[in-house]
Amino acid sequence: MRRFAKWLGRFLLLLLVLAGAFFVFAPGYIERARNAVVPHDPYPVSPAAQDLHDDMIVGDWHADPLLWNRDLTERGSYGQVDLPRLIEGGVALQVFTAVTKSPAGQNYEQNSAEAFDNITLLAVGQLWPPRTWQSLLQRAVYQAEKLQGFADQAPGSLRIIKSRADLDAVLSERAKGARTVGGILGIEGAHPLEGKLENLDILEAAGYRLVGLQHFFDNALGGSLHGLGNHGLTEFGRAVVNEVVQRNMVLDLAHSSPQVARDVIAMTDIPLVVSHSGIHGHCATKRNYPDDLMRDIAATGGVIGIGYWAEVACGDIAPDGVARMIRAAIDTVGEDHVSLGSDFDGSVETAFDTSELPALTQALLDQGLTDTQIRKVMGENMVRVLRARLN
Repeated sequence: MRRFAKWLGRFLLLLLVLAGAFFVFAPGYIERARNAVVPHDPYPVSPAAQDLHDDMIVGDWHADPLLWNRDLTERGSYGQVDLPRLIEGGVALQVFTAVTKSPAGQNYEQNSAEAFDNITLLAVGQLWPPRTWQSLLQRAVYQAEKLQGFADQAPGSLRIIKSRADLDAVLSERAKGARTVGGILGIEGAHPLEGKLENLDILEAAGYRLVGLQHFFDNALGGSLHGLGNHGLTEFGRAVVNEVVQRNMVLDLAHSSPQVARDVIAMTDIPLVVSHSGIHGHCATKRNYPDDLMRDIAATGGVIGIGYWAEVACGDIAPDGVARMIRAAIDTVGEDHVSLGSDFDGSVETAFDTSELPALTQALLDQGLTDTQIRKVMGENMVRVLRARLN
């Protein structure tokens, strides 16, 4: 019996060590695999391109670093976004999007909302607070708290934008030489509402100002681009859209079904956003809306955020490849309706991280875009939409 107790104690100690190793090392290992940057030589950037880049507003509609357990005030050795790299890349405005549910076997064609949720495992594995383990709403609240914590740690590097006055203050400071990044909170799919319109009060109070309606599965608001059918808005979805409009929040159609997008266009009179996507005429994949729908979204005064990953760019993800897609987007919807929407840290492989954005400016010059067009795409179009929506 004594020998058994001895071996049982050793076994339990081993389990404890293994569990500790899992919680310490596994999340970082997973993220290194999920958010890789392709090894590459430094991209050449001419003095003219660097001067242009340094003189303009740069903004990105979509990145997911809040999903991971990294200190964003420190320059990371993996992943694609953190504050030091945003500053190195000259980024003025960054939307930090909260992912709260992701179906096992996730794909661009068809997913069930009933599939096992990967974010539950990630939340437990990363030792998020227990309140987040079963609540999508609390996952969104916790990610907002994380961003506020980074802003508190580095007030000179990050300011959270909740109003037009906040936006103007960040841009004014940067015009005077400050390198402050304006962070905007967004939700990737409105399932954190958990079917209750009043939960929008909680998300708004937490700082969220951009609302995506769907992610990779159909939800209580309507159909996903990757769901079980091209379903439109539900009555609850229409109520949420109306409330988002009235609250002067930004409405994001990325991942929504084409029918949801058309329903939203029909019932609203605001500039709409597709935060991270590609152009179907350039890369014919289901992930990219048909060009006619993109033109209808642009006609609202909205913008299309161009992503940097293989599935939207048909594998052409180096800066020159992304620049070619941006040029195609300008040809499709016009120079006033194209923005950046990297999807950095969104479980995608890219060929550059946010510190290397001057290389994209160089690539846009190489594509023959004018300085005016580049300024619009890199940030001015984003600023216009934010000013139109934030109160």
